[in-house]
Amino acid sequence: MDEESLGLLFAGLCALNGAFVPAFAKLTTNAGAPLFVAAATTVFAAAAATSVLALRGDLRELFHLRRLPRLVIIGAVGTAAAFGLFYAGTQRSTAIEAVICLQSEPAYSLLAAWLFLGHRPTRRRVLAIAVLLFGIALAVGPNGFEGSTGVWLLLATPICWQASHLVVLRGLAGVTPPVLSAARYLYGGSVLVLFWLVTGGAADLPAGPVRTTLLPLLAIQGVILSYVGTLLWYQAIRRLDLARTTAIVVPSIPLLSLVASFLLVGEIPSAAQSAGLILTAAGVLAFVTAPHQQ
Repeated sequence: MDEESLGLLFAGLCALNGAFVPAFAKLTTNAGAPLFVAAATTVFAAAAATSVLALRGDLRELFHLRRLPRLVIIGAVGTAAAFGLFYAGTQRSTAIEAVICLQSEPAYSLLAAWLFLGHRPTRRRVLAIAVLLFGIALAVGPNGFEGSTGVWLLLATPICWQASHLVVLRGLAGVTPPVLSAARYLYGGSVLVLFWLVTGGAADLPAGPVRTTLLPLLAIQGVILSYVGTLLWYQAIRRLDLARTTAIVVPSIPLLSLVASFLLVGEIPSAAQSAGLILTAAGVLAFVTAPHQQ
């Protein structure tokens, strides 16, 4: 296969992988406390990420003194805070609501790029965000916003991701993607485990039989859905340009997630949720394919 074909393959696998994230999160948080699920998932991802770095001979890059504070910050914000919000929100909502709410990230991205990086929004992107937000509002509905704290936790999750991206852009521009990924999982996992222990989470561990069933799911969630998903993304953008990869992956996830949610947790979207998902995907597609204005 040529490089472009490989890039398209990796982009498709990345979208397929991402589609299972909300449904898997619903499965695991139904069986265990959200904080335990977040901590265990990140520990599995950290083990995979640091093992890869060790094999590459780059493990020392995680402990570079000059970069260490920023690496810890992106782990604490981009993984610990984000995973804490995401799994707590998913437990209190449905898998379909989870994937819908996460599509709000481009709106935060537009605002952050304007306020902190000086990138003025184009008309097309503003219109795309309007369509996207209307799709989210239609899919969640007034009852979802008023009656579920999970929806608000999920809507707050992408803020953490965008904040960590800003730290990378402003202070870690030369660090390689494998190091950034490992730092997010290693330091984010350390924060989550510490917080879980301090809050007495160890006393609320799932019962033995439940724990035996849950641990393999958490391993898949950490290694495959989290870490391998990150690797697939980077393999795709190495071979395709960022805009093209994003245009393939991001709008595909909400639609593919409908199948994943049905297969794993038996959720079937309502007519309003289906229409909202289509609008959301269209808004995201228009946003990521819009030309960037310097």
